[in-house]
Formats: sequence, structure tokens, C-alpha cells
Amino acid sequence: MKLCISSTGNDLDASVDPRFGRCQFFLFIDAETMAFEAVGNPAFMAGGGAGIQAAQMAANKGADVVITGNVGPNAFEALHAAGIKIITGAQGTVRGVIDSFKKREFDYAGAPSVETHYGVRR
Repeated sequence: MKLCISSTGNDLDASVDPRFGRCQFFLFIDAETMAFEAVGNPAFMAGGGAGIQAAQMAANKGADVVITGNVGPNAFEALHAAGIKIITGAQGTVRGVIDSFKKREFDYAGAPSVETHYGVRR
């Protein structure tokens, strides 16, 4: 299973970023082998459309599940349309969140967790 986790850094010991569309990095992780790829988020400072761009990246990289702090309505719809499951409310390190995922300590989100434009730096 391939995970996409929003992150503040480019390694497994970085903190989960509470923003999906405007996170600093995405970590794409094979949940079984723990092999991962860190990808800088090109929409980090985008004026608009960051959530949709992030969802497209997750889909293009073959993510099965997105794990993040929060996801807005546009990203939620785009992820849902791509068949990607979503987990919100994640906190702590990426490594810790993966351990919690493997222990099935999360529930999949059935709706966005924040309003449109959450995390925009004004």
C-alpha cells in the first residue's frame, strides 16, 4: 500500500504538516518496506488551487491513502474522485503516523475537515 503523508520535512522523522494542499513536502511511502520518496510541494505558496494540485500529485504518484492533518473540500473531492482514501487528524512524526496506520488506529474521513482556503498565508 502506498501512502502519501503531508510533511514539514523530507524524512520520516519530520512532523506531519497539518495542511494537505499547502504542506511543505509530500512523503510517498511503501507501507510494507518503508521505502519512501520526498517531493517538495510546488503549490506550497500557490495563490489558489493548491488542494487540487496536491490531489493530482498524489494520484499521479500512485497513492492509495493520503494521511494529513486537514483536507479542504476541493482536495477532498479530487482525492475521492481518484479513489484515494483519506485520513485526517494525524499528528506527530511521519514515522509515528505510519506505525499508527499499520495498527489501524485511524478512521477514514468521510468529509473535508476544514473550509476552503485553509492554510493560506495572508
